[in-house]
Amino acid sequence: MPTDNHAPSQTVSREAKFVAFVLTRTQKDKGMAAKLRRADNPATEYQSWEFLAGFGIDLEKSHERLPFTTLAAAMAKAKAAANGNMRLGQAIAQCYSDGAQSDQAKAKLRRVLACDDVPELCRVLRPVLTLIDSRVPQPLDYSRLLGQLRGFYWDAQKIKAQWAQEFYGQRPEESTEQGASV
Repeated sequence: MPTDNHAPSQTVSREAKFVAFVLTRTQKDKGMAAKLRRADNPATEYQSWEFLAGFGIDLEKSHERLPFTTLAAAMAKAKAAANGNMRLGQAIAQCYSDGAQSDQAKAKLRRVLACDDVPELCRVLRPVLTLIDSRVPQPLDYSRLLGQLRGFYWDAQKIKAQWAQEFYGQRPEESTEQGASV
C-alpha cells in the first residue's frame, strides 16, 4: 500500500511531463511542431531526436524511442491544446456510429491487439491515431497512452487487456481503480 508521500496524485509522471512539454512547445514553436509531425515516419524520425535526447530518451532502443515519437507526432498532427481523458479503446469505438458494436471498430481493435512488439504496435497505431483525431472531438489521454505504449514492451498482455476493457466498457469499480493508478 503506497504511503501518502508516494501517492500518484502527488507526483507527475515522466509521461505527463513529456506530454505537457510537447503540447506547450508545439503551440509556441511551429518549427518544432513540424519536426514532431514527422517523428512517426522512419525516414524523418531523426529530426525529432534532438528533442527526445534532451528529454533523456534512449534513442538506440526502439522500444523506448518509438512510443515517444509516435505520441509526439500524433499530438503535433492533432494540434492538441491539452491532454484529454479519452482512452484508446473508447476512442476507437467512438470513431464509428455503432461504437463497440461496429465491425470496423472491432477490426481496428483486433489489429492493435494482434501486435507482438513495440515497433509493430507503433506502426499500426499511426493510422488509428489519425482516424481518432479526424472523428473523435474529445482529445486522447496522451499521458496514459504513452505509459501504456512504454509498458507494452514489459507486459503486452496487460496493456492489451486494458485496451479491450476500454473498448467494450468498464465496470464502475474498475474505472475508479484505473483512474487512481494512472
